[in-house]
Amino acid sequence: MNSRIGLIASNTFREAVRDRVLYNLIAFALLMSGAAILVGQISIDIERLVVINLGLTAVSLFGIVIAIFIGIGLVSKEIERRTLYTVLSRPVRRWEFIAGKFMGLAGTLVVNAFFMAIGVFAALLYVSHHFQASDRWLLVALYFIILQFLIITSLALFFSSFSSPLMAAVFAFALFVIGTFAEDLRGFGAMAKGVVRWLATGAAYLVPNFSALNVISSVAHQRPVSGQLILYNTAYALIYTLMAVCGAVLIFERRNLK
Repeated sequence: MNSRIGLIASNTFREAVRDRVLYNLIAFALLMSGAAILVGQISIDIERLVVINLGLTAVSLFGIVIAIFIGIGLVSKEIERRTLYTVLSRPVRRWEFIAGKFMGLAGTLVVNAFFMAIGVFAALLYVSHHFQASDRWLLVALYFIILQFLIITSLALFFSSFSSPLMAAVFAFALFVIGTFAEDLRGFGAMAKGVVRWLATGAAYLVPNFSALNVISSVAHQRPVSGQLILYNTAYALIYTLMAVCGAVLIFERRNLK
């Protein structure tokens, strides 16, 4: 890795870890896992199902909030504090700045997902007293959740490269919500006619398909995830993330920072 990118990434990681909101969100995720235990205990014979659903959903939602909340300020905070001008006055290219910021936040999200996942597995072990062979698919679900984090981080960074933090948050959250129902949007496009069909289909393929990355319900019911889906989702997420980061670089390269 480029040493300058590595330095920017490590600084971004440290800043994100020191952010008080980050700890609050992690605490909420752990509390959600605790709530899963309580709900599971009052459910009849579906304790594991409840714990897995609520626990993994908590990891996903709070991770998305972290990605959006911190990602939208990666560029604007540097401009407001005027530290960006100091960084760019050194032999640091703008694309290196964007790449470093992305990698720093992505690393933060991976680390936090790891610790939140420990809470989920601890809750699962508490209610079932042992792990089952099918529980290995939870790792695949967590892997898909991390892929979601990469996409939403790249989108937050993309929007923050040319808009205000508020608008960047609105755009990123809107794409997350729409992408969650991407499959339904495609179904609607198939049933519609005329211009509506073209618009719905185009929007369905343009927004990130978060629904394909959500296998929480499937693994909760102990259904395996195919290797083909793992490869497809990996390629899809990496390509979409790369396109969004490249878009952020192109916009930031042409942005007038004076």
